[in-house]
Amino acid sequence: MPPTLAFLARRLLQLGPVVLAIAALNFALLHMAPGDVADIIAASSGGAPVEFVEELRRNFGLDRPLWEQFLVFLGRLLVLDLGWSHIQQAPVLELVMERVPATLLLMLAAILVAVAAGMLLGILAAMRHRSWIDAVLSILALVVYATPQFWLGLMLIVLFSVTLGILPSGGMMTIATDLSWSARALDIARHLVLPSLTLGLFYVALYTRLMRASMLEVFTLDFITTARAKGLSETRISFVHAARNALLPVVTLAGVQIGHILGGSILVETVFGWPGLGRLVFDALLQRDLPLLLGVLLVSSVVVVLVNLLVDLVYGLLDPRIVQR
Repeated sequence: MPPTLAFLARRLLQLGPVVLAIAALNFALLHMAPGDVADIIAASSGGAPVEFVEELRRNFGLDRPLWEQFLVFLGRLLVLDLGWSHIQQAPVLELVMERVPATLLLMLAAILVAVAAGMLLGILAAMRHRSWIDAVLSILALVVYATPQFWLGLMLIVLFSVTLGILPSGGMMTIATDLSWSARALDIARHLVLPSLTLGLFYVALYTRLMRASMLEVFTLDFITTARAKGLSETRISFVHAARNALLPVVTLAGVQIGHILGGSILVETVFGWPGLGRLVFDALLQRDLPLLLGVLLVSSVVVVLVNLLVDLVYGLLDPRIVQR
């Protein structure tokens, strides 16, 4: 079997136990919190007798022992059934899959913004090491890193939506039925700009500093000295020869932070009214909708695991020695 396929097979075999462990941990943590959906339904009706609440718990299966509820949950997972949302009155899988594309789009755009901008700024800072350009980029990176995401999002709305009026302030698309597919794609792209910038700029600072440090380390290696001795320009050496080797730590950090980016999307989606998993998990948490929470967390975990698998493959392409181990 080729090394790449063997590497992929090993990673895929590890997915099952990882997802099972995540499901068990999420199930235990959520059931440790006080309250349940029966309490929420009773409270939403202005109060209810204890007998009515207990009857709701029996109907929802919440009166069973915790281990029995977990076994039922696992049995449903085997047939891709994430349960039923008693608050939304809809299958959990249907509710989650409606939101997954929006969250993946936001995550992908934010990662592209963060990695592309961080790589470029890090390379420029390393090329102008200890110059005023390096100092300015370092200061800007620290300022952006220290800025709260919700405040940055609100300021972007004030600037680009309220003051300049060139970008929409929220939502994923303009409510219209007569748009062609190209016009619809452009409309979604316009709505995506501010949320992706808000989510991605925080990580630009991290990738800029990491890329700068990695580039400075690569600049000390022998093959860079050889390239300079051949008379190659500093720009060609930096972007063609050094950047690929310096990129490895950035790719590693991007894979590790996928889960963090997904968590940060909850705040960003709330600020911009983006209809993704972040908003869904926020609403489910307020309503104590445990089946929906479990479904969102499980699907989010699977997305993070699969993205990390993709990052491992990209890492193997950048450094073939990885897949041979």
